[in-house]
Amino acid sequence: MQIAVLLFDRLTALDAIGPYETLQRLPGATVTFVAEKPGEYRTDNGFLGLMADASLDEVTSPDVVVVPGGVGTRQLLDDGPVHDWIRAVHAGSRYTTSVCTGSLLLAAAGLLDGLTATTHWGAYDKLKELGAIPTGDRVVEHLDQRIITAAGVSSGIDMALRLSELLVDDVAAKAMQLMVEYDPQPPFDAGSVDKAGPDVMERLISYTADKS
Repeated sequence: MQIAVLLFDRLTALDAIGPYETLQRLPGATVTFVAEKPGEYRTDNGFLGLMADASLDEVTSPDVVVVPGGVGTRQLLDDGPVHDWIRAVHAGSRYTTSVCTGSLLLAAAGLLDGLTATTHWGAYDKLKELGAIPTGDRVVEHLDQRIITAAGVSSGIDMALRLSELLVDDVAAKAMQLMVEYDPQPPFDAGSVDKAGPDVMERLISYTADKS
């Protein structure tokens, strides 16, 4: 079972690594990091590099596709090689998935036209503009179309656990959850816009402005 994780400049690391840490442990699974060209791709803040071992044209029939998000998705919204690859591999994949703003790339490739989908809360308007119907659900499935989208960053682990169930069974998914000890007990209840409050939102906006 080949799992292909797309890399590109300025992706968000956990969008790719969260699903990777879960799915690479499934029996018979191999994970290939792919990009337009093999080589290193720096994550959104430039601090971390991830290595693509294969080019898009070398990975033509993966069983599972994972498209992460990050600020770099905005430079990939115009039709091009990444869109061509997404459309081509989706035709034969068991599941095509995204995390965070990776769903913008699925939408730009035409996979989400008229479908509900999720993304990071800050990108709902862009997702709608690209033809999908945004929803605040953490994981959105369209199993008839073999598409699963996950919300922001950490939700990729949730998506990968559900995918583990679909690919193997619920016991396998629970085993993966135990292996990575995914038992969230956050010290704060501020993980959504509704819960965070205006002071947290103001601080976040100031932090992201500094990074742009």
